[in-house]
Amino acid sequence: MVNDRLSKARERLNAYYEAELAVLSGQSYTIGSRSLTRANLSEIRNTIKELEKQVRELETVASGGGHRRAFRIIPRDL
Repeated sequence: MVNDRLSKARERLNAYYEAELAVLSGQSYTIGSRSLTRANLSEIRNTIKELEKQVRELETVASGGGHRRAFRIIPRDL
């Protein structure tokens, strides 16, 4: 299940990399005084950052790692 999520996240990340390149190569048009941009570069870049983080986390889980948590327990007499 983790490997499926990881492969899908990688596919999405690659698609967003391609979208970023498409926007950088000219996805905006100007006709007269009107300007149209087909995609928002800042949204694409924010999503890339989120997907890169998600891929790193899924790779950590898939490799058997994970978050280690320490808990402090205070014994009490009731």
